[in-house]
Amino acid sequence: MQKVRRKNTPQEILVRKFLFSENFRFRNNVKKLPGSPDIVLPKYKVAIFIHGCFWHGHSCKAGNLPKSNIDFWIQKIDSNKKRDKRNKYHLKKLGWHIIIIWECNLKQKNNMEKSLLKLSEKLQFYKANNYYPS
Repeated sequence: MQKVRRKNTPQEILVRKFLFSENFRFRNNVKKLPGSPDIVLPKYKVAIFIHGCFWHGHSCKAGNLPKSNIDFWIQKIDSNKKRDKRNKYHLKKLGWHIIIIWECNLKQKNNMEKSLLKLSEKLQFYKANNYYPS
């Protein structure tokens, strides 16, 4: 597990490049917020998490558990899910909007374009409706 990257994954870099090209300014891995969101747009109070399908228990093909040491992995993934839920709760309580992007949606070009378009639409909505911090 030492080789698992926590920051600057290819998917994070892809989303950051996209946001920059759309003229959104952001911060990376803000440790002061619950869960240290991967990308934070403070102006709109938006926290973006880019979840790895395996580590966060997604229901896609990449989210399948390994065949060995099943008890350990079930416990590990369940604790990750509980932590994610707790972090989302605390962020919402602080007035943040949360967007989760799954790794599998950024790997195939067709899904990637749809996901980035959907992200852009959400952020344009926040921008148009003046969802600024109070």
